[in-house]
Amino acid sequence: CPSSGPFPKSPCLFCTEGSTPGHNVFFLFQIKEQKVVVDELSNLKKNRKVYRQQPNSNIFFLVDRTETLSQCKNTLDQLKKAQQELENSEKNKVKK
Repeated sequence: CPSSGPFPKSPCLFCTEGSTPGHNVFFLFQIKEQKVVVDELSNLKKNRKVYRQQPNSNIFFLVDRTETLSQCKNTLDQLKKAQQELENSEKNKVKK
């Protein structure tokens, strides 16, 4: 959820306790966004420069393309794993 970051550990302000549709939608949005970033970085020519924006700032810093691509792939994998865990916990709640 937006208030608790990409990996919520406790219920956020936007969701009632026990409800996860908001979290699931948030994960789906984050996963889709991360897939676009990975795809864009993968298709860049080797000589292109990549910049990363500093959080809460309009300042950009030059970063290594391959390192950034690797980080983005790891983030995508983590998001997929967290979303799968959320879906599994929802299924377990329904069974009980």
